[in-house]
Amino acid sequence: MQLGWIGVHREGLPALRAVLEAGIPLQCVLTLDDDLAARRSGAADYSELCREFGVRLERVRHINDPQSLELLDSLSLDVAFVIGWSQIVGPAALSRVRLGMIGAHASLLPLDRGRAPINWALIHGCEQTGNSLIWLAADVDSGDIIDQTPIPITRYDTCASLYDRVAESNRTMILQVIPELLAGRRPGHPQPPGAGAPLPGRRPADGALDWSMRAAAAYDFVRALTRPYPGAFGWLDGVRYTIWASALLPASLAPPATPGSVVGPVYSPIPEACGQLVACGDGHLILLELEDEHGSVVDKRSLSERQWTGKVWQSAGETRAGGGGAP
Repeated sequence: MQLGWIGVHREGLPALRAVLEAGIPLQCVLTLDDDLAARRSGAADYSELCREFGVRLERVRHINDPQSLELLDSLSLDVAFVIGWSQIVGPAALSRVRLGMIGAHASLLPLDRGRAPINWALIHGCEQTGNSLIWLAADVDSGDIIDQTPIPITRYDTCASLYDRVAESNRTMILQVIPELLAGRRPGHPQPPGAGAPLPGRRPADGALDWSMRAAAAYDFVRALTRPYPGAFGWLDGVRYTIWASALLPASLAPPATPGSVVGPVYSPIPEACGQLVACGDGHLILLELEDEHGSVVDKRSLSERQWTGKVWQSAGETRAGGGGAP
């Protein structure tokens, strides 16, 4: 059984390491060229792990280009795992692998097909998501399901913590399916109908925080877009700030105020608890970590000491109208 691996994001590394540590031979690992990987949120360097285990590593520009198809032909793979990969694998590439390619989608398919399912699950305030191991098919996220893992979402989770759990489930499910593959079986069952519309993709510009939304929704928005993604953002005094971390204040603890207005500083002997209290459409958000457009991080006591009381945060559209900076 000739096995290969295709990945670029960090969520694929724990499973890849587990496979190699288990002594399962891989013919080759394919990853993106360095310049392309540098533009991907959450991309990781696969070269160190491949060197550690003496596995061949090939870098590609696009999995569907002629050079990649020629490489896949030369490898004569029976199965390829596509874990943490940002490009849709087309029919021509899929046909180059004898039994097929196995991928993972971070939802409980057929629910939440499409782009950025972890980010959308947090933005929508979901209490559960999941991860599905599937056979890749010509129609995206529609292949036979091999295995699934439910993943609860707590009020403390961020996109990063959920992707860590997705990575753990990738490792578990892949280690469970490999013996089936080595025994000559092709496990899986068709997805049930009724998935709904695919989730749309997200761009960095979509991170503008609407301060008129409920505070709970704003809190979910910030934790959905934090590192390794570009982050939620807003403007204050014409300066664009990325909002990396926030805390949610119970609505009953602060009086109503104009959405986006800074109510005042939050002080604490614990530096990480210091910040600025900002009004939303319903409730208040405590900003805990910001980064200005020049890359300077503002957090802890340096954040609570800012003289911002009474100032008003603006959204991207309002800033453009007022002649301020653009994203």
